[in-house]
Amino acid sequence: MAERKNYDPRMHTAEHILNQTMVRMFNCGRSFSAHIEKKKSKCDYHFDRDLTCTEVREIEERVNDVIDKDMPITEEFISRTEAEENFNLEKLPEDAGENIRIIRVGDYDACPCIGEHVKSTKEIGKFKISSTGFDNGILRIRFKLEAPAT
Repeated sequence: MAERKNYDPRMHTAEHILNQTMVRMFNCGRSFSAHIEKKKSKCDYHFDRDLTCTEVREIEERVNDVIDKDMPITEEFISRTEAEENFNLEKLPEDAGENIRIIRVGDYDACPCIGEHVKSTKEIGKFKISSTGFDNGILRIRFKLEAPAT
Protein backbone atom coordinates (compact mmCIF):
# COMPACT_ATOMS: atom_id res chain seq x y z
CA MET A 1 0.00 0.00 0.00
CA ALA A 2 1.15 3.51 -0.73
CA GLU A 3 2.59 5.63 2.07
CA ARG A 4 -0.05 7.77 3.73
CA LYS A 5 0.08 11.53 3.36
CA ASN A 6 1.15 13.47 6.44
CA TYR A 7 -2.07 15.49 6.78
CA ASP A 8 -3.41 16.75 10.07
CA PRO A 9 -6.13 14.16 10.92
CA ARG A 10 -8.67 16.77 12.12
CA MET A 11 -8.25 18.99 9.08
CA HIS A 12 -8.14 16.06 6.67
CA THR A 13 -11.39 14.60 8.04
CA ALA A 14 -13.01 18.04 7.77
CA GLU A 15 -11.97 18.06 4.09
CA HIS A 16 -13.97 14.84 3.56
CA ILE A 17 -17.06 16.44 5.12
CA LEU A 18 -16.62 19.66 3.11
CA ASN A 19 -16.29 17.67 -0.12
CA GLN A 20 -19.48 15.71 0.52
CA THR A 21 -21.30 18.91 1.47
CA MET A 22 -20.25 20.54 -1.81
CA VAL A 23 -21.43 17.46 -3.73
CA ARG A 24 -24.81 17.52 -1.97
CA MET A 25 -25.36 21.28 -2.24
CA PHE A 26 -24.02 21.96 -5.73
CA ASN A 27 -23.48 18.59 -7.45
CA CYS A 28 -20.03 19.88 -8.39
CA GLY A 29 -17.96 16.85 -7.49
CA ARG A 30 -15.25 16.59 -4.85
CA SER A 31 -12.31 18.97 -4.86
CA PHE A 32 -9.81 18.27 -7.63
CA SER A 33 -6.99 19.89 -5.67
CA ALA A 34 -6.44 20.44 -1.96
CA HIS A 35 -3.73 21.76 0.31
CA ILE A 36 -4.34 20.56 3.86
CA GLU A 37 -2.38 22.08 6.73
CA LYS A 38 -2.89 22.12 10.50
CA LYS A 39 -3.66 25.86 10.75
CA LYS A 40 -5.49 26.49 7.48
CA SER A 41 -6.41 24.57 4.36
CA LYS A 42 -7.89 25.07 0.92
CA CYS A 43 -9.90 23.04 -1.57
CA ASP A 44 -10.42 23.83 -5.26
CA TYR A 45 -13.59 22.90 -7.15
CA HIS A 46 -14.63 23.14 -10.78
CA PHE A 47 -17.40 25.74 -10.51
CA ASP A 48 -19.03 28.58 -12.42
CA ARG A 49 -18.91 31.44 -9.86
CA ASP A 50 -17.96 32.49 -6.34
CA LEU A 51 -20.20 31.54 -3.41
CA THR A 52 -22.68 33.98 -1.89
CA CYS A 53 -22.46 34.91 1.80
CA THR A 54 -25.62 32.87 2.39
CA GLU A 55 -24.07 29.80 0.72
CA VAL A 56 -20.88 30.14 2.78
CA ARG A 57 -22.95 30.20 5.99
CA GLU A 58 -25.00 27.20 4.86
CA ILE A 59 -21.86 25.18 4.05
CA GLU A 60 -20.45 26.01 7.49
CA GLU A 61 -23.72 25.03 9.18
CA ARG A 62 -23.98 21.73 7.30
CA VAL A 63 -20.34 20.78 7.96
CA ASN A 64 -20.64 21.70 11.65
CA ASP A 65 -23.91 19.73 11.92
CA VAL A 66 -22.07 16.62 10.72
CA ILE A 67 -19.21 17.30 13.15
CA ASP A 68 -21.65 17.76 16.05
CA LYS A 69 -23.31 14.40 15.35
CA ASP A 70 -20.21 12.58 16.66
CA MET A 71 -20.14 10.22 13.67
CA PRO A 72 -17.56 7.42 13.69
CA ILE A 73 -14.79 7.46 11.08
CA THR A 74 -14.21 3.93 9.82
CA GLU A 75 -12.14 2.24 7.17
CA GLU A 76 -12.74 -0.78 5.02
CA PHE A 77 -10.81 -2.40 2.20
CA ILE A 78 -12.51 -3.35 -1.06
CA SER A 79 -11.23 -4.75 -4.34
CA ARG A 80 -9.97 -2.32 -6.95
CA THR A 81 -12.72 -3.55 -9.29
CA GLU A 82 -15.44 -2.72 -6.74
CA ALA A 83 -13.78 0.63 -6.00
CA GLU A 84 -13.65 1.53 -9.71
CA GLU A 85 -17.39 0.81 -9.99
CA ASN A 86 -18.32 3.00 -7.01
CA PHE A 87 -15.70 5.73 -6.62
CA ASN A 88 -13.48 8.12 -8.54
CA LEU A 89 -9.93 6.81 -8.12
CA GLU A 90 -8.11 9.64 -9.94
CA LYS A 91 -6.52 11.03 -6.77
CA LEU A 92 -5.12 7.70 -5.59
CA PRO A 93 -1.43 7.03 -6.25
CA GLU A 94 -0.59 4.64 -9.10
CA ASP A 95 0.76 2.05 -6.65
CA ALA A 96 -2.37 1.92 -4.46
CA GLY A 97 -2.66 -1.81 -5.16
CA GLU A 98 -5.58 -4.18 -5.56
CA ASN A 99 -7.17 -3.51 -2.15
CA ILE A 100 -8.48 0.04 -1.91
CA ARG A 101 -9.03 1.72 1.45
CA ILE A 102 -12.41 3.43 1.80
CA ILE A 103 -12.89 5.97 4.59
CA ARG A 104 -16.44 6.46 5.86
CA VAL A 105 -17.67 9.43 7.86
CA GLY A 106 -20.70 7.79 9.47
CA ASP A 107 -23.37 7.50 6.81
CA TYR A 108 -22.50 10.95 5.41
CA ASP A 109 -19.47 10.30 3.22
CA ALA A 110 -17.36 7.50 1.77
CA CYS A 111 -14.32 7.81 -0.48
CA PRO A 112 -10.97 6.19 -1.23
CA CYS A 113 -8.21 7.73 0.85
CA ILE A 114 -4.70 7.02 2.12
CA GLY A 115 -4.61 9.84 4.71
CA GLU A 116 -4.89 9.92 8.49
CA HIS A 117 -8.25 10.68 10.12
CA VAL A 118 -9.78 11.23 13.55
CA LYS A 119 -11.86 8.41 15.07
CA SER A 120 -15.01 10.53 15.45
CA THR A 121 -16.25 13.80 13.98
CA LYS A 122 -16.48 15.28 17.51
CA GLU A 123 -12.65 15.41 17.52
CA ILE A 124 -12.56 17.84 14.59
CA GLY A 125 -13.70 21.07 16.27
CA LYS A 126 -15.67 23.92 14.72
CA PHE A 127 -15.31 24.40 10.94
CA LYS A 128 -15.01 27.96 9.62
CA ILE A 129 -14.61 29.17 6.04
CA SER A 130 -12.06 32.00 6.14
CA SER A 131 -12.53 33.06 2.50
CA THR A 132 -13.58 32.00 -0.98
CA GLY A 133 -12.43 33.10 -4.39
CA PHE A 134 -13.32 32.39 -8.00
CA ASP A 135 -11.00 32.56 -10.98
CA ASN A 136 -11.16 30.99 -14.42
CA GLY A 137 -13.66 28.24 -13.57
CA ILE A 138 -12.11 27.38 -10.20
CA LEU A 139 -13.74 28.02 -6.84
CA ARG A 140 -11.27 28.04 -3.96
CA ILE A 141 -12.54 27.58 -0.41
CA ARG A 142 -10.09 28.38 2.42
CA PHE A 143 -10.99 27.03 5.84
CA LYS A 144 -9.73 26.54 9.38
CA LEU A 145 -10.75 24.71 12.51
CA GLU A 146 -11.23 25.81 16.09
CA ALA A 147 -10.07 23.37 18.77
CA PRO A 148 -12.67 20.76 19.72
CA ALA A 149 -14.58 21.17 22.97
CA THR A 150 -13.10 19.07 25.75
